[in-house]
Amino acid sequence: MSHSKYSPSKDRYTDSVGYRYCGKSGLQLPTISLGLWHNFGDVDDAEEAEKMLKYAFDQGITHFDLANNYGTPFGSAEKNFGKMMKDLFSSHRDEMIISTKAGHNMWDGPYGDGGSRKYLIASLNQSLKRMKLDYVDIFYSHRYDPETPVEETMGALSDMVKQGKALYVGISKYPIEKAREAYRILKENGTPCLINQDRYSIFTREVENEVIPLAKENGVGFIAFSPLAQGLLSDKYMNGIPENSRAAHSYGFLQKSQITAEKVEKIKALNKMAAQRGQSLAQMALAWLLRSNDVNSVIVGTSSVIQLQNNIDALKNISFTDDELWRIGELGV
Repeated sequence: MSHSKYSPSKDRYTDSVGYRYCGKSGLQLPTISLGLWHNFGDVDDAEEAEKMLKYAFDQGITHFDLANNYGTPFGSAEKNFGKMMKDLFSSHRDEMIISTKAGHNMWDGPYGDGGSRKYLIASLNQSLKRMKLDYVDIFYSHRYDPETPVEETMGALSDMVKQGKALYVGISKYPIEKAREAYRILKENGTPCLINQDRYSIFTREVENEVIPLAKENGVGFIAFSPLAQGLLSDKYMNGIPENSRAAHSYGFLQKSQITAEKVEKIKALNKMAAQRGQSLAQMALAWLLRSNDVNSVIVGTSSVIQLQNNIDALKNISFTDDELWRIGELGV
């Protein structure tokens, strides 16, 4: 596709999404980060993907979250992002935080999945090639692998920093005891864990018990993914299951069986609250996560510029009364 000449907005940092320090580090992340899990693969609309990246950057969104297996087929989100980096953003690389991950199935055979040193290092080298980059800002172990000692996985992450292929490292979806171990080992290796990425939303609050407190105690940042619970925290499912929605497919993380009558009633009640606040349900769900500085950033996945714009507008009101918080707490369980 032909890329139109792009000049970023001059106001992108003055009138932007705002930034928060990531844990105890000196690195600031935008409150909203753009995730490329969906909508940036070879099967997706390339023009809309390009528009979303430009719009995000124009709004001061500097953090782009990828993984080796994002996109259909695997790797295509990184490859397409790499093309756009080269054509549109090459002179702005130092204004961007680009993260990628390895941990889930990526290629055939015994070395294309898990947490081994062999897999993680090979995967990051492939990711850098696809994205046409010399280094990523954050490299994550995408999941805990029970077959690999935590020392081996963390040792590989540390070495990637020492080799200059990643500036920082993080973990994602680790059981609490393994996270504790990972933080300790990385600190001892001289490459402290920057960030923990986990699922967090009004409907998924387990991380409040131990994950966020432990991260805070160790000076590690926290970033939330699936802030809209795969679309449940939007107006999408209030009147049944739309044909093209995630829940309409037999594959994926959101299944029809999860959209019960009881859940729909809760969604409707939350939607009513959001309307009283002058927000859409999706905006209130994002605002609810960002009400606390313990959440350094939330990762949104959008399919259009309009959707991205609506998500950013959530930042116009991120304060809640005690009564609102109590009601959301009741509806979120």
